[in-house]
Amino acid sequence: MATKLTQLLLCFWITLPFCISEKVKERSARQRDAEFTDRHQSCMQGVPGVQGRDGNPGMNGIPGTPGIPGRDGLKGEKGECVTERLEDPWKPNFKQCAWNSLNYGIDLGKIAECTFTKQRSDSALRVLFSGSLRLKCKTACCQRWYFTFNGAECTGPLPIESIIYLDQGSPELNSTINIHRTSTVEGLCDGIQAGLVDVGIWVGTCADYPRGDASTGWNSVSRVIIEELPK
Repeated sequence: MATKLTQLLLCFWITLPFCISEKVKERSARQRDAEFTDRHQSCMQGVPGVQGRDGNPGMNGIPGTPGIPGRDGLKGEKGECVTERLEDPWKPNFKQCAWNSLNYGIDLGKIAECTFTKQRSDSALRVLFSGSLRLKCKTACCQRWYFTFNGAECTGPLPIESIIYLDQGSPELNSTINIHRTSTVEGLCDGIQAGLVDVGIWVGTCADYPRGDASTGWNSVSRVIIEELPK
């Protein structure tokens, strides 16, 4: 028994240095590997390369879901009230003067007159005379019925008139025939100032023709109508 124990101790002391030497060798190999790895992994950084080009644009993504509506903003300050001055609206302005059976037989002069209040200077006056007219003569003659404004004929643009011409006739016809016909004298006149306007209807002669026997308003109603119109 003692002999076996002695053999074991002897074997232990003989192999112990060998085992310690092997472990030291193993540690030295691992340490060299680690130093090799550290030496090669800690290389110096090279010069940066040239920056690459931008890539092609990508496709649009799928639209997202609508967001939640935001809250109402703060109430703003009260603004100033600005009033605009607009032009006065156009109001109708007209007048009629009428006579029953004037039976006015003058050949030269004023037949009738109608006073009108014109409201604007930049407007026009429309005038109308309607009544019976007649001209009679034995030789060729001509009569002219026309309007005046405050005693003067219209110049904007031209006078307002109507004429009747009667030829001397022939031996077969009676040149003194007496015909009364309802006729009109009508037109527009510009350039008349605002205020009272005396509108008159007159009778006179035609240029280069003798006057005849004129008659106005026989056995019928005659009227003058005046209306102010915007231009």
